[in-house]
Amino acid sequence: MSAADDILTASDVRKEFGGLVAVNDVDFSVPRGAIVSLIGPNGAGKTTFFNMLTGVYKPTGGRIEFADIDVTGKPPHAITELGVGRTFQNIRLFQHMTALENVLVGMHARLSSGIIGSILRTPGVRREERGARERARELLRYSGLRGRDDELARNLPYGDQRRLEVARALATEPKLLLLDEPTAGMNPRETAAFTDFVGKLRAEQELSILMIEHDMKVVMGISDRVTVLDYGEKIAEGSPTEVQRDERVIEAYLGAGAASA
Repeated sequence: MSAADDILTASDVRKEFGGLVAVNDVDFSVPRGAIVSLIGPNGAGKTTFFNMLTGVYKPTGGRIEFADIDVTGKPPHAITELGVGRTFQNIRLFQHMTALENVLVGMHARLSSGIIGSILRTPGVRREERGARERARELLRYSGLRGRDDELARNLPYGDQRRLEVARALATEPKLLLLDEPTAGMNPRETAAFTDFVGKLRAEQELSILMIEHDMKVVMGISDRVTVLDYGEKIAEGSPTEVQRDERVIEAYLGAGAASA
């Protein structure tokens, strides 16, 4: 697959915190329409890498391109507007807002009403708000949260809070969706349902998806490509089967039983 088929590319990306090298000159790409998983031990640099892709951290070195646009060091809102959505390892919902309100917050980047229009409540503003609320309800239904519009986020079961985070990310109209440990804390039934949901997102929404995930059953079952980080360096990359059999990956992360699993 050529570089022209990649929606995201990272070249020699590096992040240092003082004297600590958290991500060490990593080359990485996400093909359009693919599900790519980023795995590795705790402290391997995965979330730091995510944070550079989404503008939370500015890289110490290297270049990041999204849809052929240089986004290196751009702020998060600018990268979101270009079409990158994400969820977080630790759920970051507005806990005292309803499910519907959380999704509407995600939609903010796509609304055209300015401050003056919002204050004056012009007909155009009211039409846009009605359309936004209907779209938010559609996203909640699509994400498996039918009938939960008016429930406070904090009152939703854990698995549904994860789905709400995805619905809010979808409200930004992403082309690339980054999921940071989306099944963490889920029971096996919730994990299986969420894995099916991720596959549906790719198939029906034509999204490219990048996941950090510790559950190897999820990674091996849904990924087109797997990249492995260890101590901030890329030590392996390939299909799930190739990575599962890589000696460096077995030694660093999976354990001796993985190759025969």
